[in-house]
Amino acid sequence: MTTAPVKSNVPSRSGLKAWLSSDAPASRGHARAVQLYLGWLKLYENKLAFLGFLIIFSLVLIAAFAPLLATTEPNAQDLSKRLLAPGTSGHLLGTDELGRDIYSRLVYGSRITLLIVGIVAFTAPVFGLLIGTVAGYLGGWVDQVLMRLVDIFLAFPRLVLALAFVAAIGAGIESAIIAISLTAWPPYARIARAETLTIRNADYISAVRLQGAGIMHIIVGHIWPLCLSSIIVRVTLDMAGIILTAAGLGFLGLGAQPPEPEWGAMISAGRKFVLDQWWVAAMPGMAIFIVSLGFNLLGDGLRDILDPKKSQS
Repeated sequence: MTTAPVKSNVPSRSGLKAWLSSDAPASRGHARAVQLYLGWLKLYENKLAFLGFLIIFSLVLIAAFAPLLATTEPNAQDLSKRLLAPGTSGHLLGTDELGRDIYSRLVYGSRITLLIVGIVAFTAPVFGLLIGTVAGYLGGWVDQVLMRLVDIFLAFPRLVLALAFVAAIGAGIESAIIAISLTAWPPYARIARAETLTIRNADYISAVRLQGAGIMHIIVGHIWPLCLSSIIVRVTLDMAGIILTAAGLGFLGLGAQPPEPEWGAMISAGRKFVLDQWWVAAMPGMAIFIVSLGFNLLGDGLRDILDPKKSQS
């Protein structure tokens, strides 16, 4: 006795591309899949943006598999091998003043960089989004008070303000993360407020309000989703500045403390050898440059993909 083959709702590989390119999605999940696929195609077509994506993806892989990629322990010292040039005695990028392998320290330092970027990216935008949408939706004296608070934070350079917070809290990687988060949220608040002012009087917002929805329900459920695209683009573009601020704090000895392999601290330790043993400071500086460039390229690509005005022009 033969049985009829069971039909599956999952499209076959040959039909997957057509399913992802459908002009008439069958469900909300299907529509999101189509939107993600079309966004991926736009990102892939933008070669510079795709290069930025590859750089960031490589950074994530390096941080995840640091124990496998590193050739030695990042803090292992060998004074007999101090200040070796790149490629000498199996040290790909040379050694520092204590004989530590620079390549291994860069690999493990990527974890600190991703930790700072990740925590700041999930705290500062959320706080700024909350402040900006509340100010834009409520208006009046609430808007005036919150925006003047934003102006106060924006009046100081980010690094200077971060230095003040770290000086008050104390040096360390945790203090650096808190300080950077406290100085990174004002631009997101301004963007969210501007977006909220354009949609707070829309018909669908009025309809939701007439149905009895509360203020926070309207803000979180109906205004936040429309602000996310602008916030995501700003977050990606801000990551380079966040990395440089973290490196600046590390360079001044206020970020990650020795012997942690933080890239800014590595540059600080190698600045005294910059004329003769240039690689000690140049290698972590090159790592900061490449990662910052990757975030900037990816941010430009995401702006082209997520900005509806650019897609229509």
